[in-house]
Amino acid sequence: MNARLPDLLARIPGPVSPTWPKGEPFAIAFQHGSMTVELYRPAERDTQAPHDRDELYFIVSGTGTLVHGGRRDAFAPGDVFFVPAGQAHRFVDFSADFATWVVFYGPEGGEQP
Repeated sequence: MNARLPDLLARIPGPVSPTWPKGEPFAIAFQHGSMTVELYRPAERDTQAPHDRDELYFIVSGTGTLVHGGRRDAFAPGDVFFVPAGQAHRFVDFSADFATWVVFYGPEGGEQP
C-alpha cells in the first residue's frame, strides 16, 4: 500500500455532510486491520472532536499550534505528535498551507499502558 500526497490533496475537501458542511477536511489514504492513514487539511478552523482510538499526527506542511492534554505545542513540518484516545485536541492558529498525516490505530478506547 502507498499513498501520494498530491492525489490526496486533490480529494480535499471531500463530500459535504451535516458533520462537514464545507466538505470533509480529510482523505483516507488506506486502511489495514485497526490502522487508518489519512491526510487532514482543515480550512480556517479545526472542528474535530476527540477520537475513540489512539492517533499520531505527522506534520507535512504549515505551522501553528496543537492544543492537547492541557498543553500548547507549536508545530512545523517534520514534527510528530501522539494523542491518546479520548483526549480533546485541536489545531489552532495554523497557516493556510497546513496539512498533516493522521494515523489512527489500536482498539477503541486506546491501548492501555
